[in-house]
This record gives sequence, C-alpha cells and structure tokens, in this order.
Amino acid sequence: MFLGKVIGSVVSTKKDESMKGRKLLMVRPMLADPENPSRLKPGNNTIVAIDTMGAGEGELVMFAQGSSARQADGLKALPVDAAIVGLVDSVRILGETAYDLNP
Repeated sequence: MFLGKVIGSVVSTKKDESMKGRKLLMVRPMLADPENPSRLKPGNNTIVAIDTMGAGEGELVMFAQGSSARQADGLKALPVDAAIVGLVDSVRILGETAYDLNP
C-alpha cells in the first residue's frame, strides 16, 4: 500500500462496461521527505485510481496498485491497476506527526 493525496477526478463517458458507475480519482503519491523524514512531500507522478471509499479532493488516502488493487471488495474482475482502499486520519513518522486530519 501507498499514501497519496487526491488532486482531482477523471470523467470517462466511454469505458469498459464493468467500469460504468465507478468513480475515478487522480492521486499524487506522497513520500517521506529525505531531508526531513517526519514530513510528507508529493512525488513526481500522478495515477488514476478507482475509488472504493468515497474519497474527495484534498484527502490523504491509502491506495494499492497492481494485482493487490483488485483484492479490494468488488474489484476482482475489473481492469484496474490502482484502487483507493483507505482514508487516512493521521501519519506518524519517527515519532512525529507528519499528517493529522484533525489537528
């Protein structure tokens, strides 16, 4: 699993029949900052992930990629490579709070 920030959404009117009605979100992976490991910083890439949790723009989420993404409930037969599988409340790195939903 990875951490990422939802930065937008994707609308696709033509897609595989099994994907109809599914919410797709743009996710920017978040990494520990090498200069300050107790902080998170955005990675360089962006992915499209299917939303299984009702995430919204600006939220920090947990996501899975590859075959692990299809292990989420109801995704086994879908052609997905990334799935949001959790909404993050807080992150602590090296004993320090790197993220807190409700500071």
